[in-house]
Amino acid sequence: MTKTSTCIYHFLVLSWYTFLNYYISQEGKDEVKPKILANGARWKYMTLLNLLLQTIFYGVTCLDDVLKRTKGGKDIKFLTAFRDLLFTTLAFPVSTFVFLAFWILFLYNRDLIYPKVLDTVIPVWLNHAMHTFIFPITLAEVVLRPHSYPSKKTGLTLLAAASIAYISRICPQHWNF
Repeated sequence: MTKTSTCIYHFLVLSWYTFLNYYISQEGKDEVKPKILANGARWKYMTLLNLLLQTIFYGVTCLDDVLKRTKGGKDIKFLTAFRDLLFTTLAFPVSTFVFLAFWILFLYNRDLIYPKVLDTVIPVWLNHAMHTFIFPITLAEVVLRPHSYPSKKTGLTLLAAASIAYISRICPQHWNF
């Protein structure tokens, strides 16, 4: 793909993730629906955190694309390095995990991860947007743009830090001390 079409693709994906985040934020304001996402509980779901992460990543990617086109690739090495680090250590692994974990558990026993009652709360298209389409979009990014990978130590350290932060957010809600 040309640089212009890649830039347009990144902008469309950013728009898609922005729309999803906005739609989900408006979803919780309906008083009729169950209070599944009330009181900040939406941030315990890795799926929603992944949507936010993807939005941030594609925002950085669009900014990188635009600055490369306007500045001719000068003075944005930090932004490109940050984009690559964000993709290789968080965006790709987390979206792959969300896709695989959701669909493996869904196919094994739907009630473990997505009970039928959620069909009345979350539309089918939104379920697929959050759990299915994230993987092909991430794979397209792998194909479209070569990324510089950090050292194994750096990559695993950042992924472990993000995992520990997520677990420390989730586990205290279930511990009774």
